Amino acid sequence: MASKHLINSPSTLVIESLEGLCLLNPELKLDRDARVLFWPMFHSPLQKVALICGGGSGHEPAHAAFVGKGLLTAAVSGSVFASPSGKQVRRAVELVHLHNATSDGIEQGAGTLIIVKNYTGDILNFGLAKEALASSPNYADSVRFLTVADDVSVPRSRITLVGRRGLAGTVLVYKITGELAARGASLDEVEKIGQYVTENLATIGVATGHSHVPGTERGQDALGKDEIEIGMGIHNEPGVLRLRGSNGAPPPLSEIMSRLITLLTASQEEDSERGWVSFSPSTDIVLMVNNLGGLSPLELSAVLLEATKTISQKGLRIKRVLCGTYMTSLNMPGFSLTLLKLPSMEQNTGQGPSQDLIISLLDALPEAPGWGWTSHRPPVALSEQAVTSSLFLSRSLSSSKSSTTTKEDAKEVVGAIERACNALIHAEPELTRMDTVAGDGDCGLTLKAGAEGVLSLLRSNEISGNNLSDVFVAIAGVAEDKMGGTSGGLYSIFFSALAQGLQPSASTMKVDWPYALHHALTKLYTYTRARPPSRTLVDPLDAFVNSLHTEKTDLMSALKKAQEAARATRGMQAKAGRAVYGGGEGGEGEMDPGAWGVVVLLNAIVDEKGQTGKAQ
Repeated sequence: MASKHLINSPSTLVIESLEGLCLLNPELKLDRDARVLFWPMFHSPLQKVALICGGGSGHEPAHAAFVGKGLLTAAVSGSVFASPSGKQVRRAVELVHLHNATSDGIEQGAGTLIIVKNYTGDILNFGLAKEALASSPNYADSVRFLTVADDVSVPRSRITLVGRRGLAGTVLVYKITGELAARGASLDEVEKIGQYVTENLATIGVATGHSHVPGTERGQDALGKDEIEIGMGIHNEPGVLRLRGSNGAPPPLSEIMSRLITLLTASQEEDSERGWVSFSPSTDIVLMVNNLGGLSPLELSAVLLEATKTISQKGLRIKRVLCGTYMTSLNMPGFSLTLLKLPSMEQNTGQGPSQDLIISLLDALPEAPGWGWTSHRPPVALSEQAVTSSLFLSRSLSSSKSSTTTKEDAKEVVGAIERACNALIHAEPELTRMDTVAGDGDCGLTLKAGAEGVLSLLRSNEISGNNLSDVFVAIAGVAEDKMGGTSGGLYSIFFSALAQGLQPSASTMKVDWPYALHHALTKLYTYTRARPPSRTLVDPLDAFVNSLHTEKTDLMSALKKAQEAARATRGMQAKAGRAVYGGGEGGEGEMDPGAWGVVVLLNAIVDEKGQTGKAQ
């Protein structure tokens, strides 16, 4: 995991981060000495309840980035993974609590709710601040304390004295209580709904490694390359369960998700060590998928998909989905899932908050930089959102003057294509090795994906060889859809143009292959600036095509020219493609893998034995 940090100094990081948040919202105020970021409530005359939270830094955007109208009124920041002192917390209360003070004391229904994650240091220091203020009449009855304990991973028998940990579900407490306070609710009302949310939260996390605290030595990660840990805490506390994958990789997300949802939703009858919240089938819930700091957005969206599928299989009804970065453990590579059990729509007795109220509080847009976008609607079935399209809609562009072939010719075309595909698949490890040294490592896999896509069409007879134009339009579609990226685009344009050039001569009714190839290359050059020598796939392609078209050579001679052009890319300075930005020279004298991929393809077509030799 990452152990380098872009900072000035570990000692100034927290205060510099808080100052940066002030730049995002000019309404915020900062007490630098106490490291308290707060939002003066006079910006919202209706609000009479202040909400304070905090803890050690390193969990951003929690807690400071959630300060603003509709969320927290103040956040107190300790050092990284260290609770703030009682003195800091007292200062936070003083800064926001007396907004509603009058000559006769605190306004009726006004006060401060301190929200604390259940960690020993936070409980002690926030509690110390509350008790120190209790002797003052301005604070005695109007400062309340709400502890959030939503972790479901650690067994009951292990936490009889300390209770469940407070995790990312705390953010939902901020949001719901914060919006209710912004609407002018009393301290009793805000505390009551906060208590409901707290009692109906369940959170569990999973990670592939630990986070790294700036300014400390990076220790060896206890997890192997094929291991993940369920229940790891947001301060790098060990988890409760490790899962191991196969072939040196972690287990698939579907397997991990199944374990997580089982732990989250198990009843006490099913798991006597857990079952903290009862989730029966048809229970309405809110799902929050939280990035623990080091997961890419690409992975996080896939986590959301897998979570919703697994939860739906349990019969739970998801009324809202939140997905983003809410409470982290610095750069921990992992995620947490939080379920909030909503009140039943059918059994709203009036004794607690209604589902409609909680949903409306959750949907309201706060004025705080840490809160992400939400849709304000339940998710719908993917079948309602997915659209389908034929991979080969572009076939309609084929000319009615088609280049048909005989049965024997069709068999030869299919054979050549099959040889080329198999050769590319066989060459994948070597192409990948070359690209790992000289590029980003994906060339071999990209070409293999294209080759497998074409082979699939051959097996299904969607490529039959009976019509050459249709054959290469189909191959162009595979290149575009299966390969993607720059090389996919180049191959797709070339094969599409080749299909256009393969119209038979009006006089002879025969296909002019050199002309068709030259037409395709010319069309390709209208979309790329690469010209030989460029250390790209155009080098051998240009050599092969011009040898046939301009020099009028035979196929074997043209193939030899292509091989020479590919080998000439060894150590060559790149003039096009992504390699330009990385220095542009072949690493350790390697050829360009894209150029060698063209040679592999051409050699399999020209030489029925398909012997390309090694890339040397």
